[in-house]
Amino acid sequence: MQTIFTIPTRGQGLYEFTRDVANWVEGTGLLTLFIRHSSASLLIQENADPEVRSDLRAFFHRLVPPTTDPSMRYLTHTYEGPDDMPAHIKAALLPVSLSIPVSDGALMLGRWQGIYLFEHRDAAHRRDVVAHLSP
Repeated sequence: MQTIFTIPTRGQGLYEFTRDVANWVEGTGLLTLFIRHSSASLLIQENADPEVRSDLRAFFHRLVPPTTDPSMRYLTHTYEGPDDMPAHIKAALLPVSLSIPVSDGALMLGRWQGIYLFEHRDAAHRRDVVAHLSP
């Protein structure tokens, strides 16, 4: 069983789509999620305190700043904007696919875990995440 979730973003940040996935899964098996983009990532992360999301975004901005930052002047892929190559680096550091067990139609996530798309670009995008549920 497969589907594609399209997640609209409004720029850099974490966008939870756990409920969409939970409403789609059925039966028992292994769910694989895969993002079809090279400048965004997927994460399973805490979904209770929004400060976790803002702290993660701040940490990765500090770890990989835009190409306008003097520490990033060695980068050559800059023609798509100062956020583009840093977005590719962040996507190289973070997962682009996730595996989640499903039991009797329920995601086997922990109590405070949610599924997130981590947008690494400044502009709004529509990101596609392919879902495949294997029995």
